[in-house]
Amino acid sequence: MQILEWFGIVVAALAGLLLFLFLRRRVLMRSGGTITLQVRVTTVVPGRGWSAGLGVFHGDELRFYRMFSFSPRPKRVLTRGGLAVDCRRAPEGPERMTMPGDWVVLRCTSFQAPVEIAMAAGTVTGFLSWLEAGPPGPPGSVTPRPAIRPTPLDS
Repeated sequence: MQILEWFGIVVAALAGLLLFLFLRRRVLMRSGGTITLQVRVTTVVPGRGWSAGLGVFHGDELRFYRMFSFSPRPKRVLTRGGLAVDCRRAPEGPERMTMPGDWVVLRCTSFQAPVEIAMAAGTVTGFLSWLEAGPPGPPGSVTPRPAIRPTPLDS
């Protein structure tokens, strides 16, 4: 009888963990501005080291949350002001086995280190638009516009 009780406890714990992962993903997607992408977290083995997750656009940041993680914090935060796309390519070698056929790999440079991001071809256009939508010049270089004061009307 104890074996069945332990088996029931293990099944209930696994179901609870899966429910938590599902709810975490729903909470992240609720704010809008989310995309499915993969980020290369290690380059030790060529073509390997990709981590699937959600990218959440939050102001001038793209926050990457791993798909199967319990952490409430993003794994990586990419700032729009310090991010530039170096090249764009199709998945090659072992990457073709882990990514859908219409995905594109973007090699980017950032303030921290070079980063590779993979996403659907349709998502790349939106990502590049977000990246280019920032104000020109270094971050914080935009000066506020002077207030327009109404002129009194002549009667």
